Amino acid sequence: MTSKLFNRSKSNASKPMRSKVLPTLSKKKLGNLVPRRGNKVAPIIGSALLKAAGWRTVGEIPNIPQAVVLALPHTSNVDGIYAIPSLFALDLKISIMGKHTLFKIPGVAQLMHWIGVIPIDRSNKGSVLQASIDKFKTGKPLFLGLAPEGTRQYTKDWKSGFYYLAVGAGVPILPVAMDYKTKEIRFMSLVYPSGDIDADLPKIYAQYQGVMPRHPERLSQPLQDINNSID
Repeated sequence: MTSKLFNRSKSNASKPMRSKVLPTLSKKKLGNLVPRRGNKVAPIIGSALLKAAGWRTVGEIPNIPQAVVLALPHTSNVDGIYAIPSLFALDLKISIMGKHTLFKIPGVAQLMHWIGVIPIDRSNKGSVLQASIDKFKTGKPLFLGLAPEGTRQYTKDWKSGFYYLAVGAGVPILPVAMDYKTKEIRFMSLVYPSGDIDADLPKIYAQYQGVMPRHPERLSQPLQDINNSID
């Protein structure tokens, strides 16, 4: 299955138009404050898988211990096949939120912790935001990954929880793009939320201009609008 997906990726763009400005990222370029997985084998495997798929990771990851990381655009389950090896290759730990009930299954809790899943009780939406803020307030290194589109299908608006999480926790927002046109996972410029979401969201949208998802027809409306502004 994986090999077929890799072959499909190559056939779609055998000679992708690479970014000429952004440098290629590597494990050695990560600063000492950035959350690490601390695994010696995973970077080797991740790098090999990325190379086989014809993808690369570019941009810059600032040397900070905490951030809300945006994963966009997310239009297919296949996205993870390229995103996860890129994180392994960098030895970068980006945590995600998962149902707390998963951690009650024998043997699953250890796997969830290793992957970087944070148990969250989603039965109370208000408590999810506060629980996430509390995770940052511990002061421990934490890059928390979120997909503000909230779905792999078309959506008119982004969910705003990521923004208020960053404001409440006092941490910056790190936009990351998955561009099928260039076959790059792209780490972009930090956005420090001011508390004025209407002023800050356009700064985030602008960084995704020209980014091509696996399924362009599913691209969220804010990113469609920013792409249409090119014309």
